[in-house]
Amino acid sequence: MSARGEAQQELRALHEEGRLAHAYPQVPALLARLDDDALDHAGRLLARLSPADVLTAHPETPAVRIAVTGRSTTAGLVPALTAQLARHGLLLIPYAAGSGGYVQDLADPASAVYAHRPDLTLCVLDPLTVWDRVRPPWQPYGVALEAERQRLLLAELAATHAAHAPQGATFVLNTVPLLRRFTHQLTGLAQRAELGAIWREFNADLLRMSDPAAGVAVLDLEPLTASGVRADDPRLGAYADAHCTAGLLAGYAREAAHLARAQRGDTKKCLVLDLDGTLWDGVLAEDGPEQVRAADSLRAGAFAGFRRTVEQLASQGVLLAVCSKNDPEPVARALAAHPDWPLSTDDFVTIVADWGSKAEGVHKIAAGLGISPSAVVFADDSAFEREVVRAGVQGAAVLPLDAEPALHSEHLLADGWFDVPFVTDEDRGRAARYREREQRDRRRAGAKDYESFLRSLGIEVDVGPAGSHETARIAQLSLRTNRFNLTGERLTAAQIKRLGQDPDALVLAVRAADRFGDDGVVGAVFARRDGAGLHLENMIVSCRVLGRGIEDAVLARLLHAAREAALPAVHALWRQAAANEAQRAFYAAHGFETASRTGGAIRYRHALEQLPPVPSHVRLRLRLAHDRAQEVESCTPSSI
Repeated sequence: MSARGEAQQELRALHEEGRLAHAYPQVPALLARLDDDALDHAGRLLARLSPADVLTAHPETPAVRIAVTGRSTTAGLVPALTAQLARHGLLLIPYAAGSGGYVQDLADPASAVYAHRPDLTLCVLDPLTVWDRVRPPWQPYGVALEAERQRLLLAELAATHAAHAPQGATFVLNTVPLLRRFTHQLTGLAQRAELGAIWREFNADLLRMSDPAAGVAVLDLEPLTASGVRADDPRLGAYADAHCTAGLLAGYAREAAHLARAQRGDTKKCLVLDLDGTLWDGVLAEDGPEQVRAADSLRAGAFAGFRRTVEQLASQGVLLAVCSKNDPEPVARALAAHPDWPLSTDDFVTIVADWGSKAEGVHKIAAGLGISPSAVVFADDSAFEREVVRAGVQGAAVLPLDAEPALHSEHLLADGWFDVPFVTDEDRGRAARYREREQRDRRRAGAKDYESFLRSLGIEVDVGPAGSHETARIAQLSLRTNRFNLTGERLTAAQIKRLGQDPDALVLAVRAADRFGDDGVVGAVFARRDGAGLHLENMIVSCRVLGRGIEDAVLARLLHAAREAALPAVHALWRQAAANEAQRAFYAAHGFETASRTGGAIRYRHALEQLPPVPSHVRLRLRLAHDRAQEVESCTPSSI
């Protein structure tokens, strides 16, 4: 029996035996083996599960609350969403509104949509959107007027959603396919072209509404329909008021799941590539470094297209690594032998070329980069090697490549593993910063002791109010940082923007640089002031700068500033999260005393009597207002 058949059989058995809720952690691995048709069936099985039963059996399961409403029947979307989220280890808690009442659902703050308290609200625009208000005889100009009315209505609904949905919730719209049965009601070719232009402008205006910082996202359905997915079935529309095909809803659900994962910060960081049959044609050990590209062949062009796709991802912050069963020297020669290739040795942050297990290789790469192995996407054309990594690297995404290189890019991009709400300047420079880190490591290895190494770095830290251009980066740190996120709280850009507008709140960006380069924004401090003093609600520091004393310098400088401002105390919170256990004692190590314990949370208090020193190897500038700046030596009592 095939792997797909075995996975289907196991899912059915779990369902029939009533064990599916208890086995929910096994579901992502089973779904990873299914094709689209089998996934549709699995979604119908999983949609019968009670989310409460799953959470009772596995309270740690990450859940996503989604409300679905639309112009027509959207119930068919829930099973597809259930399966797509489950593929990524997420549990759907759905609310599906009735048919056609989306305006009332979204305009009324007391509606069931808002009562569901969704993380995502999907307002599904089907292909009859706009056309349900157009009556014959019509001309393109009349359609343009109705399309503009629809856009203005959707903008009003988005504003209502922003005002009444939970903080951090996202309102999701989509572009609207243009059906042939409308365009070809126009017999004049000029008028038909005019209608096409009007419709594309309407969809462009919808796409321009996308603003993750304001809690609005727009899914573009044109790539789905361009790939051959039919948008509607007139029979389902006429007899069931269902104006989206199952294929369109499945594609929509896939994109919505990618959005949910990106909003949670569950984005992969590193693409680990095999070489032979994956990045190039041929077998290096047999063909030699100069011949692995099958020169002047059409097949070589297919591999070149895949390398260009990989290069584009790398330009936006995706870390590239190699894990190949080859000897290191021929690999280096092969990458250097073809200067016309889009990728070279310098594009990879690490290369593991040996004859060991590829699962061990992936673990070695992750450890060297300081990331979790679950943050890796592994690409290999060998089914055997894929199974080795799937079994040996928990949480890693494994791409189903095969012997057809022309499809490698489609497989790589199918699941949006690297999607983020924003691409920041820090993302674009990530690979360079990892190379700077390698230089630091080499210098550390040559230093007499760690203290002299730190002093040699010339570390400079700037702490000050986050600028509007830094909001996206701080949100990204909040969503993606696990090890030094002292409460585990995840904040979207919209939430951070609102905090920045609160006169009693402080949102401080931590920026760092040293002799090897500028790391940009590497952390954030979220604080609040009241009569009891300064409350540190959370501190986040990127794992790539841990160990340089930056987090110690920031906390010590804040304590000094608080005493100079004559505050009565500084309060802090540590809350247990997925990977921050090692930081449980961080506050205590800086003189804080435990004030209370509740569940997995510890509240600390510092009386500001005995203060820790600011580490001498860090030069730190603290600014607590946009129009003032204090060097370490000149922080004034009025600065907090």
